[in-house]
Amino acid sequence: MDKETEKLIAAITKATRMAFQKLFSNKEHFYYCVLLTTGEGLAPIISAWSWEALNRVSQKYSKTYAQDIKWSYADTPYYAFGYDEYFGDVKQLFENRVTIDNLNNEAWKKELDFRIMAMVETMSILDSEGLFAQNQSRKNILINVELMPPDASNTQRALELNNPEDIEDYLQEAAESE
Repeated sequence: MDKETEKLIAAITKATRMAFQKLFSNKEHFYYCVLLTTGEGLAPIISAWSWEALNRVSQKYSKTYAQDIKWSYADTPYYAFGYDEYFGDVKQLFENRVTIDNLNNEAWKKELDFRIMAMVETMSILDSEGLFAQNQSRKNILINVELMPPDASNTQRALELNNPEDIEDYLQEAAESE
């Protein structure tokens, strides 16, 4: 791995670790923790759902509505949690890289794949450190790197980052197909 790749992964890992540690300090039990980016490959943000947050939504609106947004990165109260506080260096590194406007489609796909790979590596590192088992059993939580808007590649990465038996609810309720 070259120095530029190592630097990017280290920055994403540091920011993501700090944001999730801060989030997990609320002692809720999370079932969904993701790093998100766009098709333009913007700097990632985190998003997460806890059972407690989903229960609050269910009580405020309805159980049906809560079920509809159970896996929604955008509808959780923890969307972009800690971005302003922790992701400044990551944003700068992403802005210093080539942009979609300066590349043809093939070159952009390669760059986007590189950025996603760095995010997947981040989630793998944090998973191996035990970060996602702080307030719940790791097998009870889906971790992923997702594209906005949702894309079938999200499901593929979910299967890579998690034991498929542990994410059956996600696969049945929310997984994107090709």
